[in-house]
Amino acid sequence: MIGGIFAVHFKAIPPEISFRARPQDWMCDSFDIPVFQRSQIMVFAIEEINRNKLLLPTLTLGYRIYDNCMNLQVSLRAASTLTAGLDDAMTDANCKGLPPVVAIVGEPLSTHSIAIARILGLFSIPQVSFCASCPCLSNKKEFPSFFRTVPNDAFQVKVMAKLIKHFGWTWVGVIGSDDDYGLYALGSFNEEINKFGCIAFSVTLKVNEKNNILNIVKIIKQSTAKVIVVFLTKLDVTVLMKEIVQQNITGRQWIASEAWSAFAALAGNEKFDYFGGTLGIAARRGVIPGLEEFLLQIQPSSDPENNLLKQFWETMFGCKLLYTSDTSNSSNMIDNKICTGSEDMRSKKTEFTDVSQLRASYSVYKAVYAVAYALHDLLNCQSGNGPFENNTCADIKNFKPWQLLHYLKKVTFTTHFGERVAFDENGDALAVFDIVNWQQMADGTMISKTIGVFNQLSVSQDQLILNEEDIFWNFKSGTVPESFCSKSCSPGTRKAIRKGEPICCFDCIPCADGEISSQTDSTECSRCLPDFWSNQKRNKCEPREIEFLSYEDAMGVSLTVTALLGVFISVSVLVVFIRYRNTPVVKANNSELSFLLLVSLLLCFLCSLCFIGKPSDLTCMFRHVLFGISFVLCISCILVKTIVVIMAFKAKLPGYNITKWFGISQQRGTVFFFTFIQALICIVWLTTAPPYPFKNTKHHPTKVIFECDVGSVTGFSCLLGYIGLLAGISFLLAFLARHLPDKFNEAKFITFSMLIFCAVWITFIPAYISSPGKHTVAVEIFAILASSFGLLIAIFAPKCYIILFKPEQNTKKALMGRDIPKNK
Repeated sequence: MIGGIFAVHFKAIPPEISFRARPQDWMCDSFDIPVFQRSQIMVFAIEEINRNKLLLPTLTLGYRIYDNCMNLQVSLRAASTLTAGLDDAMTDANCKGLPPVVAIVGEPLSTHSIAIARILGLFSIPQVSFCASCPCLSNKKEFPSFFRTVPNDAFQVKVMAKLIKHFGWTWVGVIGSDDDYGLYALGSFNEEINKFGCIAFSVTLKVNEKNNILNIVKIIKQSTAKVIVVFLTKLDVTVLMKEIVQQNITGRQWIASEAWSAFAALAGNEKFDYFGGTLGIAARRGVIPGLEEFLLQIQPSSDPENNLLKQFWETMFGCKLLYTSDTSNSSNMIDNKICTGSEDMRSKKTEFTDVSQLRASYSVYKAVYAVAYALHDLLNCQSGNGPFENNTCADIKNFKPWQLLHYLKKVTFTTHFGERVAFDENGDALAVFDIVNWQQMADGTMISKTIGVFNQLSVSQDQLILNEEDIFWNFKSGTVPESFCSKSCSPGTRKAIRKGEPICCFDCIPCADGEISSQTDSTECSRCLPDFWSNQKRNKCEPREIEFLSYEDAMGVSLTVTALLGVFISVSVLVVFIRYRNTPVVKANNSELSFLLLVSLLLCFLCSLCFIGKPSDLTCMFRHVLFGISFVLCISCILVKTIVVIMAFKAKLPGYNITKWFGISQQRGTVFFFTFIQALICIVWLTTAPPYPFKNTKHHPTKVIFECDVGSVTGFSCLLGYIGLLAGISFLLAFLARHLPDKFNEAKFITFSMLIFCAVWITFIPAYISSPGKHTVAVEIFAILASSFGLLIAIFAPKCYIILFKPEQNTKKALMGRDIPKNK
């Protein structure tokens, strides 16, 4: 005998307890036709096994089926009756032979199974459930005799999480029943979702508390989560559906657990707008040959003692059988209609005769066959090779439940559908699920259409396979809905978590200048390499524009033309002086120094060209060396000329000859000495820390300023400081000699030229510091050119004017006659 416990009725009515008489039995109400099909499949499987000459050929299986009425007390009473028998009193005779049942198929509910499994585990009576999926039942220490032909919720939760992740939903709500099944599911589901998303709300439903239901519906209405996962039984979810419809809450994508995903008829009629398109995780659909014909042939007369069969018939046809006095189903009667028991089952199209969606029913079929194959292995044990003590075998006529349990752990077989059935070390079935979608046929019939599958044994990496084109989305757009707390941050931004909210609730902050994020939902922005900069969208680093003062741009051309103009004027003045080198204006005050001064000015103009163009190691060193030496040579010549003028006009002794003390050789030596010091400074500078090309990425965000780094600030300061020292001395001496005769000396012109020179370089310092990019070099070139032009024009323009335009004044008589004081 094999026992069976099914939830055929939705509701249990407790008896009145007066404590004066024996309590009456519990009454059951709300007959569930689809679930009744499961109990009949157990009957079908046992009859099929009995007809099979290869499986248990010498045994005949029987069954005893009970209805738990969705009540734990009724379920425990059924389990006790199955294990202890129907007798009120137990005798020694009752303890011999086989137990009343060798195994129990059921209980479908996890909470009930936990209670029953603890009792059955005490006696090692096998229990094979076809629906109970709580992960807690995998604990073999607590439930050593529990098995199931459905995967536990740990796998179901993982499949749900994979499904949610596949569609990019990161913000989901979850509802669970207030029992072991729901609480375990909520806990494990939250853990899985938190790996990639967030839980908007997690609540437990208590069907007996109206306020709890209203509060949950309020949470659903107010939440921004569009995807809601539901771990409820069929009865519980029916209550929730009713309230959802009453409050007109649409636009939600429901994800159904295995416990109710197969009942697509729940979304029929007016509920389709609310629950059509529901996605669900369902037990693998199976095919049972010959089942439909068996179900169509069922009649009350085939088993007069079967009360459930009578109630089914009355519920199916809405009538009352003549030979029964039971009034428990009087609410289903239509105008006191009487049944004959011979009504045509084919005239009714119900879920009872629908064998196209066998899921939990198929699990019942596998559970019965698992017990049968275990019995078959026990029966075929060869004496002397048995698994028990002293290699003995169990006696099929007098075996103990724990002996059958041994074989059940190792059972493995293949169904007519080609599916392999086996149990793992925890008594769980292999994880194979169908992904279903609630859709409506043209005639209005609701179906659970299989749109995908999850196979734990899949050899490919993708264990979840979906046919997305077959999915019906119950939204106006007809496409995959979105469910997020905050929309994904596009490339170019980063996520900033809102304080006190889940990590899925964030703001998208644009990346700062010079930083990018190339992926969606980046948590931080990456800084570009020094030679790169972020584009306008902040999603890509682009090479910075390399900027330097070139000969191609307008500023470079202007400065080049100005420098060449200075070269031309210097050469022209030099040619004039060479041409008129024997005239008094040229010969007065050492013509050799004038030639040398013109050459140095020519070098000053030419050195400015070294500052234009792409910097290199050579040009960086050469520009500063040429600049420093050229200007020192120039200032040295002016300084010596100023000294000569002062010495000539400050001499008080008659016959005093300046050439005796500060002649041509001393003047050359002085110029060489001053220039040599600058050259020595340059040599030390270039030896210790020479200038070098440098890419400046700090001054401008989108450009790389290619410039020359001075290398040693001290060396560069010494070079400029030395030029400034000589210029200051020259300016001071020229200023002291400014009242000497105008036409016989150059004191005033030198004073004016040095004033220009000092003014240019003093204003150069702040302009140089504040000028960005290539303008820094332009300012330096401008200072070189301005000071060079100032010296050239202030010193040589008056002389050239006299030589070229006033030749009558370019005589010794003209110069001596007007400028020598009369008292001299």
